Amino acid sequence: MKLFLCYLKYKKKTFALCLLFIILFAATFYLYHLPLKAVWYPSALCFVIGVIFLLADFLKVRKKHNILKYLEKMTAELIGNLPESDSIADEDYQKIIAHLCEEQRRRADEAQARYNDMVDYYTVWAHQIKTPIAAMRLNLQNEDSPFSRKLQNDLNRIESYVNMVLTFLRLESDSTDYVIREYDLDSIVRSAVRKFSGEFIGKKLSLEYEGVNAKVLTDEKWLSFVVEQVLSNAVKYTGNGGTISVYMEEPKTLCIKDTGIGIAPEDLPRIFENGYTGFNGRADKRASGIGLYLCKRVCDNLGHGISAESKVGSGTVIRINLDKRQLEVE
Repeated sequence: MKLFLCYLKYKKKTFALCLLFIILFAATFYLYHLPLKAVWYPSALCFVIGVIFLLADFLKVRKKHNILKYLEKMTAELIGNLPESDSIADEDYQKIIAHLCEEQRRRADEAQARYNDMVDYYTVWAHQIKTPIAAMRLNLQNEDSPFSRKLQNDLNRIESYVNMVLTFLRLESDSTDYVIREYDLDSIVRSAVRKFSGEFIGKKLSLEYEGVNAKVLTDEKWLSFVVEQVLSNAVKYTGNGGTISVYMEEPKTLCIKDTGIGIAPEDLPRIFENGYTGFNGRADKRASGIGLYLCKRVCDNLGHGISAESKVGSGTVIRINLDKRQLEVE
């Protein structure tokens, strides 16, 4: 009904013109003293024929409208042939739309080509930078001093940032390398903790972890990235002599808790957004705001949940729900 009313409104000029013609004929017949029945009869006949043509035209307009509504939901790349034009204006509009679609496809192809070049460059760079990192680590292994241990910690940080770059690139890729199997959660956690052993010692942090004795259905490499990133933040924002705890909650939720500076209440809802650093990030100029965003993306892809609870000055606990959704074993 709404479409029909809009159609009648669109045709109001035509109706007004027809009414004007009838009035002109009636006025002319009246002035010449001719019988007005000669006007009303053909007018009524024209009205009936006009209604028939009006309904037929409305059905054609409704069909065209339904096709356009369907095309409205599609992207420019998927839009096929537009409805047949029945006016010069429609034909002109369709030429404009076709030109704009072609322009959009051309720009999209150019943007995709530039993006692919950028991804290829950073992928090669990330793999190449690992060679001097490995060489520097071998050189530092021959020396044991406070300075060399500090360099080792800094080197671990650099490697962590390189892994973040690779993770970001892989997440944006069309293909994934997920291998979903049942893994021992303790082995994943212990491996992550060992990577930060130097920083634990350097900052005299206490670790409370007695093993979780749990099997989880996940991808080992990607879950390891999440655990390492959460531990990295915990170590970074926990002061000397603080405590980091790793434990399990039901249902199958891995918790990593620290006694660090905490997160402001206004920042907490946004810490998993891309590039959001909050108050702590503004205080620490090294913060990129991308680590927890990547963790959220990885957890979403793996079917896990991740959440945070924090209080300023009392620390933060990150919960990774490993029982949120069933995954298929490969």
